[in-house]
Amino acid sequence: MPRPPVIALSVAVAAALAVGGLAVLPAGAAETNLALNRPVAVSSSESSSLGGAKAVDGSSSSRWASVEGHDPEWLRVDLGATYPVTRVLLRWEAAYAKSYRVEVSDDTTTWRQLTATTTGNGGSDDLTGLSGSGRYVRVYGTQRGTAYGYSLFEVEVYGGGTTPTPTASPTAAPTTAPPTTAPPTTQPPGGPAVPFGSHLYPYVAGTLRPSGSQSTVDQAVVTYYQKWKNAFVRQNCGNGWYEVISPDADHPYVAEAQGYGMVIVATMAGVDPDAKKIFDGMVKFMLAHPSVNNKDLLAAEQDAACKSVSGSDSATDGDMDVAYGLLLASKQWGNAGTYNYQQLAIKHINAIKASEINPSTNLLTFGDWSTPGEEHYYMTRPSDHMIDHFRAFRKATGDSAWDTIRQAHQTLTTNLQNQYSPNTGLLPDFVINTNSSARPAQGQVLEDPNDGYNWWNSCRTPWRLGADAAVNGDAASRTSARKLTTWIRAKTGNDPSKIAIGYKLDGTQISSGSEPAFFAPYAVAAINDPGAQTWVDSLWSKMLATQPGTTDYYSTSIQLQTMIVVSGNYWQP
Repeated sequence: MPRPPVIALSVAVAAALAVGGLAVLPAGAAETNLALNRPVAVSSSESSSLGGAKAVDGSSSSRWASVEGHDPEWLRVDLGATYPVTRVLLRWEAAYAKSYRVEVSDDTTTWRQLTATTTGNGGSDDLTGLSGSGRYVRVYGTQRGTAYGYSLFEVEVYGGGTTPTPTASPTAAPTTAPPTTAPPTTQPPGGPAVPFGSHLYPYVAGTLRPSGSQSTVDQAVVTYYQKWKNAFVRQNCGNGWYEVISPDADHPYVAEAQGYGMVIVATMAGVDPDAKKIFDGMVKFMLAHPSVNNKDLLAAEQDAACKSVSGSDSATDGDMDVAYGLLLASKQWGNAGTYNYQQLAIKHINAIKASEINPSTNLLTFGDWSTPGEEHYYMTRPSDHMIDHFRAFRKATGDSAWDTIRQAHQTLTTNLQNQYSPNTGLLPDFVINTNSSARPAQGQVLEDPNDGYNWWNSCRTPWRLGADAAVNGDAASRTSARKLTTWIRAKTGNDPSKIAIGYKLDGTQISSGSEPAFFAPYAVAAINDPGAQTWVDSLWSKMLATQPGTTDYYSTSIQLQTMIVVSGNYWQP
């Protein structure tokens, strides 16, 4: 979009001095911009050239811009010490905030509002007469003034004077304070940018969470993570590799498990001091096991010796999560270490597009082995349709094709629900005839006679749909998730213990029993329904009462990831 010219900015004339550990200004000094060239963190950036540092460099020709079309977004400046803040000057680019607030904090966890508006109109906002102090100043946009994002040429902060309490120099934001049994909340140098429990990426307004204190909810996730990690994260094959073992899958190691592991470990950084080491070991394993068809994808299955087997080709669901995990890692730890996560992620994303997307339907195939003329080429699996992943891929690559791909999957979901499950919203494990009249599979097409029903694959779809709705507020995802919530509550009489193992699309139960892979995903769908608080709490209690074993990798991994989302700790890089 074209950008209008802006009046040149004034440049701060002096730097604050540290005297006796307190932040002071030199006597008689001119008004000083405390934010000039200070470290900045942002919720997102539209591109690498529009990063947060551009908003504090004193230049009228550079700017920060958030990802387009998303609320909320924020920019945070570290002043380096605690200062009184009496004035903040915001110089907006054309993409301005209609509603925003300016806040201060001592620790990036507890924020105090200095001022707010719901009638912003762009230009320059000279916010004077403010009263507050803090080391961190945050501009938090809640409603965009345009269809684009938020963009600031410059953020200037003024105040100065002395403060009663000096501040230390942490290297990363602490997490929300947990119970005394929780891991340390401050990070060592090089710690993650989004430590678990920091809740730096709020969900859309109205999204539910389990009742009770946030710290208690977060600690429940940490406890479950430790059990998952102890049971399934391994170094069984040497070489510095870390693997997620899958005792209940067809092979000891599968791409799906490695993808789960990479997303989970990157998200739990901040409470697991070994997260980066484990993640890098998972990356090393991934790179050592390329698909024979596209070397930038992961081979789907490995035997007990970690040797790729069964053709050494790819599985789409694993690749989707591997790419997403790499994007999370890039945000968490940067790209200057052993691996350039961002570069690896973009290679993986481009490989997914080249080898796992049917270009005529814009739908995911089952893997890079399904090619034109192969019998499964015009089929797809709804549990692979990770809508928020498509959004992250679009942002990382700048490739608008991912918008088209996302929309194709959302349209298919809506059509399937309207035509084949209007009373339940249930999605089948596999969809056929995607090149003509897409419909649920008839009998076994890949795995099981129940391939056309909501079985061991599409049990995950309430989680995937609900996550996109909570993080992005997408209307189609929210509608699909709420349809599932309405039906399952009526079906079970609001009793999570009555959620069965599998359903036909008309809601007929397939098997008795109770499995986290089936009941836990409904909690993610439910957080998008404002009237479902009691149901969310019941599902959360059901999850807390369900202890993982040492062989149920699949259900345990699904429950852990749903707990991460329901607790408010999921985020989109």
